[in-house]
Amino acid sequence: MKIFKFEVDEAFAKKHNELLRDSKRLLMSGLIMGVLLVIIGAALWYFVESAWGFTVGLGIILFGIMCAVVGVLSSRKVGTAQQLYDSYPLAPGVIAEVTDREMYLLALVNTNVDPEAEPRWGAALRRVNSIPGVDRKVGTKVPVAAIGGHHTNSDKNHWQQISPMPVAWGTPDQEVVDIARRSIPQDQWQRLERARRRLSDVKATKFDLLIL
Repeated sequence: MKIFKFEVDEAFAKKHNELLRDSKRLLMSGLIMGVLLVIIGAALWYFVESAWGFTVGLGIILFGIMCAVVGVLSSRKVGTAQQLYDSYPLAPGVIAEVTDREMYLLALVNTNVDPEAEPRWGAALRRVNSIPGVDRKVGTKVPVAAIGGHHTNSDKNHWQQISPMPVAWGTPDQEVVDIARRSIPQDQWQRLERARRRLSDVKATKFDLLIL
């Protein structure tokens, strides 16, 4: 799997890229939670005239600061849309299921952290609301970037979570999307089609990632 380089329309991506929106919500949640905890902790510290009030209040304040810092750092770690598309490999995706409000996007991904290692294939799933220029129809092919989420200390060689990010979230130019789709080898599309039969198994995994 190779990285597909193209010029991302950042304004378009901010409007349509749901992964970036999730990152922004994480930032806001961390900041709001942090501010609320600091206020509560300060109130305890100020109004409860005892060692208990001082200790608990200080602990809540420190925890609130930590929540805010984690939110900011997590958001910054995600990076911009251009950085994400430039850092993670192109992969085949397909609309595997459609409901009234959302779609299930299934992608064939290499779960190896090291892209040079022999591929260890997996099926990654993400629920999406919309993809510009893509029909809400089961079987529609969607080229994506396979965004590695995290890996554990016990297994640093494999991603534990991978999020498919459609190329169509990064550009309004459908020709770019078509080029990305044609750039994916046919055998990978075929492997993905076989994996689509195991949609229920992917849904049953903890992080929506099934090793094939």
